[in-house]
Order: sequence, then C-alpha cells, then structure tokens
Amino acid sequence: MNTSITIEEILTRKHFNLTDIIAGSSGIKRQVKWVHCMEVTQISHLLNGNELILTTGLGWKDCDDTFLSYIRQLIECDAAGLCIEVGANTMAVPQCAIDLANERQFPIILFHEEVPFVEITQDIHSLIINKQYQMISNLENYSQQLNKNLLEIDHYEPILKFLHSYLNVQVILIFNENDIASIPKIKKKMIYQMVADINEEKRKLDKTVLKQPIQVLGEKYAELFICSDREFSDFDSLILDRTATALAQHLLRELHIEEKKMSEESKWLTNWIEGEYSDEAIRERLSYIDPKMQLDGGIVCICKPQQKYNKSSTKLDGTYFKIMFRTVFEQYGFQIFSMEIHQHLVFILGDNRISEDWKPRVSSAVDRIMKMDVSGRNRMGLLSIGFGKYVQRLSEIYKSYETARETLLLQDTLPEDNRSFFYQDLHMHRMISLINKHGNLEETVYEYLGPVIEYDKQNNGELMPTLKTYLACNGSKQETSKQLFIVRQTLYHRLDKLGKLLGSDFMRSDKRLGLEFMIFALDFLQYSSRKISGKYVDKYIGR
Repeated sequence: MNTSITIEEILTRKHFNLTDIIAGSSGIKRQVKWVHCMEVTQISHLLNGNELILTTGLGWKDCDDTFLSYIRQLIECDAAGLCIEVGANTMAVPQCAIDLANERQFPIILFHEEVPFVEITQDIHSLIINKQYQMISNLENYSQQLNKNLLEIDHYEPILKFLHSYLNVQVILIFNENDIASIPKIKKKMIYQMVADINEEKRKLDKTVLKQPIQVLGEKYAELFICSDREFSDFDSLILDRTATALAQHLLRELHIEEKKMSEESKWLTNWIEGEYSDEAIRERLSYIDPKMQLDGGIVCICKPQQKYNKSSTKLDGTYFKIMFRTVFEQYGFQIFSMEIHQHLVFILGDNRISEDWKPRVSSAVDRIMKMDVSGRNRMGLLSIGFGKYVQRLSEIYKSYETARETLLLQDTLPEDNRSFFYQDLHMHRMISLINKHGNLEETVYEYLGPVIEYDKQNNGELMPTLKTYLACNGSKQETSKQLFIVRQTLYHRLDKLGKLLGSDFMRSDKRLGLEFMIFALDFLQYSSRKISGKYVDKYIGR
C-alpha cells in the first residue's frame, strides 16, 4: 500500500483530461506525496522530494536559461514532475529543457487551457490524505493481529509467515550472523550472498530491500530483512518496524523463560562449578538441555555488587543482568549458564568456537555491555566483574571459578590503573597475594626497602620515587632525570645515596629483580591500607 499516488494516477483525475506529456513520459510511475503551486525560480531550499509542481511560468517567462536552471533544480530535489499552464506567461517549452527531462525521466505536463490550481491541489491532497488514513487503519489492523498471534505462539516463525503473507515478500531473519530463518525457505548460501549484496555501498539506496534491527535490552539481537522485485513504500517500512517490535517482545519473553529454566538448574550448575562432575556427565546433561550444544572449554565470570550499592536498599535486578549477558555473549560464541551464589551473579561461559581467541571475544563483549545503558542509569557501574582462567575441560570449570573469585579479591586491593577483569593479567599481583597469605609480606618488604623508607621519612627525601623511576627506566640516567624533572647531578647524588643504603650492587640482575618485586609488594600493601613496622608509607607511593 502506498501513501502517495503516481503521476499516472493523477493524469486520470479531473482537470487533467486536456493535458499533454511533452517530456519525461517514461517517468509517469513517479510517486507524488504533495502538490505545490510555485512561481519563484530559486526553489532548491523549498522542496523535500516527490512534490508535483504547478506553475504558469511567470518566474522565467521567455528566458530559456532560467527555465533550464529551474528544471535542473527540480530534478536535483527529486521532485515528481512539473505541470505548466500554457497562456500569457508561457507559450512553449525550450527544446534543451525537453531533452534534459527526457534524459532524466522527469515528466513535464502542459495544460492547454486555464485550470483552477486550487481545485487541483484540493483534489489530489484529499486523495493522498485518504490514502494515509487508510494506511493508518490497515497498520492498526495488522498490529492487532500481530499482538493476537504473540499471545498464542511459542516460536518466532509464525510472525515471519504472517509478515510474508501480508506483504507478499521474501522475509529473512538473521541471529548473531549465524542462525538464519527465511520465509519462503531459501538456501543459506543464497541468503549470505543476498545480505552481502545489501550491505554493499551500491545497494544501500536500493528501494527493493528493507532491513530493521531487532533490539533486545538496547542491544542488536538480530536483523530482519524483506526483499521484493517492487519498490517498498512508507507503509512497508511501518509494517516492518511493527513486526521487528513484536519479534523483540517475543524474543525477550523467550529469554525470560530460558533464564527461569536455567535457574531451576541452579543446583546442578552449583555442583558443576564445585567440580563434582566428570566430562562425560557434564556433556550428557548439556545434550539433554540442547542436543546441538558442542562446547570446548570455558571460563567463569563473577559479578558482585559494589560496596556503595550494597548500602542501597534497592534489590539487585539479577534477571536483567542475566538476560543482558546472554544477549551479548552469545553473539561472541559463548553459551551462557547463570546462577546466583551468595548475592553474586555467576556465569559459566561455555565456548562454541576455537579457544585461541577467547580473550578478545570476551573483551569485546564486556566493552559492549559497559556501553549499554537502556534505562539511563548505567547499571553496569554497580558491579565489579572478574574472569577466571580459561580451562579446556568442562570438568575443570571449578578452577576457573576459584580464579575468578581471586580476581575479584585482588581488584579490591589494587590501584585503579593496575586492575584487570582477567585473572591472567594480574601477573605479579597474584604472586604477591600468595606470599601475603602464606608469609609475613610486610617484614619481607621492610627487609629490602626499610633503609630507603626510613631515610626518606627522617630527611623528607625523594629516594623511593627515584629508585622506582630508575628501575622502571632500566637504569637509564638520562631518562630517569627527565621523568623526575631533576638535573643529572642531583640524580647522581641520589643514586650514590641509594648505593650506600641498599649496597653498591643493587642493580645486579638478581638483586634488582628482588627490589622490583618488593616495590610491587609495597604498592599492594599501601593500597590495602596495611602498615609496615607500625607506620604508614603512603608518602612513598605514586610520586
């Protein structure tokens, strides 16, 4: 259904019985969305496209160049056509204008007698408005039928069939660039080629193809296409939009149902992350959930509310986060299993793809989730997130769970610039944490760095920042003085003092490694609000 009418239809209306198409007759299928009466010659800024222009030619009179410029402006603005009343102002159309109109398939229509422009505009506008009213009525009827279907169906395919039967078009639905549904059925290879053609630059203005993203929780979950051998109208676009909204509602409902089923599996999932099942038992259970599921390894993610959120009386919306994580991570090749343990959200990410690129995929998914803010409240800012190490065997997922917990614990003891979502990125901090658990880390740090700490404290010195910078610059005196904004002579004096406090061999490889490790440990203890020999060392950090 078109909300506009064509030049061809208008030629059958009243007052058009004594007209001639003197140019651009091949363009009579052009759509007309409105009618304007215009006598000015500079019109580019006054048009939006698809207007039929009525004129007496007063603006250009007998000036061929002005008339030719007028025609060019109409064509560039995608006007539908030009109707000229032959009379006192215009007796003939120059041949150069006729040639241009024929070349661009732009209809020029002549009235051979005086006609009432007011009655013409009133007649055509009434026709267009009636069509628009009919379109709204049809659109409402379609929406009502669609909503009725939503209450009765348990799969999205009937929605696609309804769209196909209503518009008589090819319908394609693509999930996550992998799963595909089409009505009528066509081969996947043909669909991929069709979608590739659509996404090419040359097809972006193709009016025989329309596409609409399916948004779930503000994230593109799928894409709906319709294709035909006819040009699509505004009505087709509105129908597609209503169908996409209905599909989003259905898919969101399905995700809720799936999450509810998964919560019923929470006991089994809890036993899984505690390492109580063999690979065979896990795969057998997964095949029961979905026979097509093939997972090769996985990783555990834990989300916990931040302390400022714990003080709030608002309850954490676990279902929202579960559906959001599922919506995003599935697009990066992960099967999501979610549960809640001690007010923490725990996700097992089973890997559907090759394990070599799991980390870039997880990072991309996290970036997308962080940018999602459907409600305008930045809910992700309420959570701390930690990923454990990747495991190749599903029966070893408990190892990933344990390291994910450790990642969250370490995040609470690290400065902002040293934090990471990933266990494997914490490097030295993991070893420091281990030493701190099983030994007296404070004593060890003071054994190595005590002389420097005491000297700075007693003399208000700058030896500790100098040592840190000198080690970070790999012993380069020029780079160290540059970063500390001190002259070379001052640096030499400080290095001489460090040699006396730590030993002249403090840059020997093994001793240097120990000092660098202890500086890491000092940062760790300072940020954790620990004390060394009963005295804070905040002043030595971060200079």
